[in-house]
This record gives sequence, C-alpha cells and structure tokens, in this order.
Amino acid sequence: MLNLNTKIIGRKVIYLQEIDSTNEFAKKIAPQEGEGTVIVADIQTKGRGRMMRTWSSPKGGLWMSVILKPNPRHITKLVFISALAVVETLAEFGIEGKIKWPNDVLVSGKKICGILSEGRYSKSGIEYVILGLGINVNNKLPEELKGTATSMREVLGFEVPLTEVFKKLLGRLDSWYLIYLRENYREILNKWKIHSAVIGKRVRVITDKGEIIGIAIDIDEDGALILKQNDGVLKRIYYGDVSLRVM
Repeated sequence: MLNLNTKIIGRKVIYLQEIDSTNEFAKKIAPQEGEGTVIVADIQTKGRGRMMRTWSSPKGGLWMSVILKPNPRHITKLVFISALAVVETLAEFGIEGKIKWPNDVLVSGKKICGILSEGRYSKSGIEYVILGLGINVNNKLPEELKGTATSMREVLGFEVPLTEVFKKLLGRLDSWYLIYLRENYREILNKWKIHSAVIGKRVRVITDKGEIIGIAIDIDEDGALILKQNDGVLKRIYYGDVSLRVM
C-alpha cells in the first residue's frame, strides 16, 4: 500500500509492468476514469516527449501519467505546477533542480525530467488533460544522452527508492494542483521564476517560424516567455524549444 495522503492526485493508481506509452494508455481510459487517476509503468517501449521526440524509458526510471479534468482556463499552468512538483521532490533528496521553459527540469544543466501535457477539448470545454512525467531515477542512460541528461542515481552516487520518489512527487503535485484549482496563478508563476533556469539568461528559441535570440526577462500570466531581443524589442513566445547554449 502506498498510503498516500493526497486529496485528488493518486485517488486511483494503475500500475503496469510494461506499456508503449503511459500517456497513450491514459488517453484511452480518461473518458471513464475519475480525476486524479495515475498510470505508472516500469518500462515504456514508445515513450515520447514534445514534438514527437522519443524518450528513453527503461526499468529504473519513473514513467507516469496523470488524468486531470480541470475547469480553470489557464491550462498552460499545469506544466508549470508539474515542474514545480518535480523540483520540490528532487530537493527532498538533496538535489537542486532548475526549470527550463516550458517543460524540462535540469540538474547542473542536464535534463533529468521531461513533461508532456496533452488534452482533449470539445465545444463544452475541457474533457480531460493528461500530464505525462518522465524522471530519470535509477535508470541507465543511453551513451548518446550522457552529455545532456542525468539521473538521480548519477547525481547522488547511489540508488534511490523509486516508490519514495513516486509518493513524494504525487504529494507535491497534489498540493500544487489544489493551488491551481483555487486559481492562485500568481503564486505558481512567482515560485516558477525562483526555480527558472532561463530568466536573466541569454537564450536561443527555436520556433516553427525560425530562430530567436535574446535575454529571457520574464514569463507573462499566460505562461509565455518574454524575450528581449538585441534591438531591445520584447517578444512573447508561446511555443518553442529553448537552448541555453548560445554562440
């Protein structure tokens, strides 16, 4: 028994030894499942991140999805609260995490967690949102990712109890989700900025319209990244890939 002390997240936990993708599984069952249902798997055979990128998901990592059915309109904040929950969970194990807009958590500049938010919408509103979280805990990283990714075990030098990470993460996520439901968006944004890896940094953002370089100075209430370009013009970016490696 997990003995979760949560109000919404983790009302029901579905454990799978192996699945193609917890997000895909969650989307299939979301219409009939209650809010807060969590799907967690030992292995994902077709894990993926944003822009359909593959996500290595071998045994030893934490691969999970959460089914949510929120009413508030600020759906973008769900990725923010997820990242905050991950950062706070890492801190409980003595690891300092930073958030790279919009959905990655870094440790010493290397990716330790990715977050994928997907939803289904109708004319009447939001039917459901699936929050997918992948955290490198004790899993072995592919050789090609060792320069850009890390794991909790690699940072600490020893294996971490996976169940403890899972329980702490659900607790943190539940707390932030309750704040989100109360529409305390300013509290979410202010905390996000404290843990940001990009605010005040010169960054490169790749969008579907090209490349933009500038200093990330803020995020607005919609979650857009505000970039100050070389000519001093402010640019709001709602979707893109941020790189901290600017030549």
